[in-house]
Parts: sequence; structure tokens; C-alpha cells
Amino acid sequence: MKMITAVIKPFKLDDVRETLAGIGVQGVTVTEVKGFGRQKGHTELYRGAEYVVDFLPKVKIEVALPENLVEGAVEAILNAARTGKIGDGKIFISDLQEVIRIRTGETGDEAI
Repeated sequence: MKMITAVIKPFKLDDVRETLAGIGVQGVTVTEVKGFGRQKGHTELYRGAEYVVDFLPKVKIEVALPENLVEGAVEAILNAARTGKIGDGKIFISDLQEVIRIRTGETGDEAI
């Protein structure tokens, strides 16, 4: 089992969700987050005053998947979230040691 964590631009969330649903992903956790990468934010002009936006709004998506769906899910996220511009985000893949469904006590792939 794997955990895919993707940090993407907020306006791409619906595209990513629909694409993941299309390949059979049943559950996704979404969190609104702020952060910056290599560009370290940007400056904006507001009422004639320039100010620095250090942390940019992003969306973090977390998906727990069995091994056989990971490659397809990564491709789906890449294709749906990519704009080709700086700040498109990142995808992190980590091992899941165990998953337990609280309601039924199911474990492993059955709990996903």
C-alpha cells in the first residue's frame, strides 16, 4: 500500500478529483495549505503599495492506494494538475505500513 500526497494549484482540484475518480480511486482527503517552492513567493501591487506574498495558497491531496493503482494515479495527477507554469506542485509517494477502517476493523487493502 502507498500514500500519494500531492500539492497542487487550487483551481486544478476538480480536474484532479474527476481524473482520479475516472480510474477508480474511491477516497481522497483534501486540505487547503500555504507554502512556497523555488520561486519563494512573489510581489504584488495593492493600492500603489508593493508587498511580498511569501506563502502561496495550495491544495494538498492525500490518497491511500493499493500498489496496483499507484502508477495510474500518479499519471492522472500529473496530467490533470499540470499547467506548464512554475508552481504546479509536487507529488510525494510513501509506503503505508497499515490501514485500518475504524467502523469495521478491516485492515490492509480491504480498508482502503
